[in-house]
Order: sequence, then structure tokens, then C-alpha cells
Amino acid sequence: MINDVISPEFDEDGRPMRRIRSFVRRQGRLTKGQQFALDNYWPVMGVEYVAQPLDLAALFGREAPVVLEIGFGMGASLVTMAKNNPHQNFLGIEVHSPGVGACLSAAHEEGVTNLRVMCHDAVEVLENMIPCNALSMVQLFFPDPWHKARHNKRRIVQVPFADLVKSKLKLGGAFHMATDWEPYAEHMLEVMVSIDGYHNCSAEGNYVPRPESRPVTKFEQRGQRLGHGVWDLMFERVK
Repeated sequence: MINDVISPEFDEDGRPMRRIRSFVRRQGRLTKGQQFALDNYWPVMGVEYVAQPLDLAALFGREAPVVLEIGFGMGASLVTMAKNNPHQNFLGIEVHSPGVGACLSAAHEEGVTNLRVMCHDAVEVLENMIPCNALSMVQLFFPDPWHKARHNKRRIVQVPFADLVKSKLKLGGAFHMATDWEPYAEHMLEVMVSIDGYHNCSAEGNYVPRPESRPVTKFEQRGQRLGHGVWDLMFERVK
């Protein structure tokens, strides 16, 4: 696995350009199991970053609806979704290699074959590797809310990003977001309703109940016990 999440960008004079990232690269230590998974299962399920469009049908060895998840953490819910929906193909992107290793290990243990994973900046993957009109669903669950006001610009859900996601969705495809930070939920809603071509699937024009397609994570269960709320947003591409 080539772990080069932070790709250099240069201006026309060859000077490095600073790009605002929505994540901090916290590598952490790999457990022996995670390292074993990266060494042994990455060649089967891993996808290296290359700045050219993917042939998704060739990648999965079949034609099927493709669900893209951005920031899958340790991968437990992503593996569960892939196992429960064998008729769909799942592509997960995560910048932290311990999470990638954990996801690969769980997928192998569960016998999941309809899952591929990447370790790279999701924005660059969307821009350069995902064909337009190719995805049936994009999932973004519990992204970093960047609580401090001066850091709000780092939130991944901004108009340019949501527009980029829309271009990769098929007509009728959906962008599903979830957060446990209400101010971020409000920010997401404000961004999404401002973009032409999306339809809010909420009957009340705000949030939707958690769809059965999104498993409840241990993190979310803990938050529920503490009385924390979770807000799901579902926006369909209509043009």
C-alpha cells in the first residue's frame, strides 16, 4: 500500500500550494493484526491512488450499484453494509492506515467480496478517479465537525464538495450524511439546500430518520446512552 495521503500540489511557477484539508493525518500505531491485513488482504481489496478514472465494473468484476463511503473509521459498519447487501458494490475511503487494516481484517473474517478500500484524500479520489454519473450512493458518517469557529472552513461539507459529489452520483442517487454535532448538521443542511439539483428526502425539509441501511455504530450507541442526538441528512440528485 502506497501511503501518500498528502499529495503535493504546485502553482504554475512550481511552488507548493497550501490546500485546506478536512482531516488531520493521525497515523497511530498499527496492531499486528492490522499490519497482517494490510500485508495480506490489501493486494486483493486495496486500491492504489492513481490520477485517472477507475473502471468500476472491472474493479469489482461485475456490474452493480456502487456505494462510496468517505471516512469509514475502523470499517465495522462498512463491512456490515457490504455483507448485508451482496447485490451492491462498496468502495470505502479512509486516510488512516490502522482503520484500513482493521476494515480489511473484518472484511476477510466475514467473507465479504463486494468491498474495495482506499487510503487517500477522498476529494482527490472523487476528482480524479470516480467517473461522473457512476455512484448510486455517497455516504459520509460522523465526519470531523471542527467545532471551533476558526476551523469551520475545514469541514468537508462545503458547496464545492457537495457539487463534486453530485456530479459523481447517478440521477436518483443519494448523498447520505450523519453527524452527532447539531451545529454541523445545521451547516450541512444550509449547504445542501443552497445547491440546485439536489432534493431533500426529508418530509419536513430538514432531517430524516436513520435509514435501516446505516448500521448503528458502537460510538453512536454510546452517545445514545449519554443522551446525545444524531442527525441524518439524505439528498437525492434530481438533475
